[in-house]
Amino acid sequence: MSLSQIEVDRHENPVDLIERLAASNQWSFDRDEEDEISISVAGGWTDYNIAFTWLQDMEALHVACAFDLKVPAPRRTEVLGLVALINEQMWIGHFDIWPGDGVIMFRHALLLAGGAELNGKQCEAVLTSAVLACERYYQAFQFVVWAGKTGREALDTAMIETRGEA
Repeated sequence: MSLSQIEVDRHENPVDLIERLAASNQWSFDRDEEDEISISVAGGWTDYNIAFTWLQDMEALHVACAFDLKVPAPRRTEVLGLVALINEQMWIGHFDIWPGDGVIMFRHALLLAGGAELNGKQCEAVLTSAVLACERYYQAFQFVVWAGKTGREALDTAMIETRGEA
């Protein structure tokens, strides 16, 4: 018998833990299905919609963090170039453009294979990393979509570090 054929009982659906985390932080959330929850989190630039989806067959928790910026068709190629530049810098997760409606999102998955249990620290870490990644690159996406910049120009402009005090 293959090790992958061994059934492992999971104590709880990982989405249950995320729901408790959202409730304890008083975040607005919606859970219409057992394996999915959507949480609204306010950021510095915009509000973020973070969807957690439990994929039972893969034993993975998929995280998608989107913000209200749809890429118009004429800017899609340049935004895809920006996404590639950003993803080269990412250690965890990646950015993507949802093909149907052009929404930009950060995506990541936590593998919980073999019955590994999700814990609160993991939930907070993945949620924090998703929001921080979106906050870090939000302006670069804005520069490409609304200011007509190239991906490289937008990334260079958005990543300028301020030094000193005014």
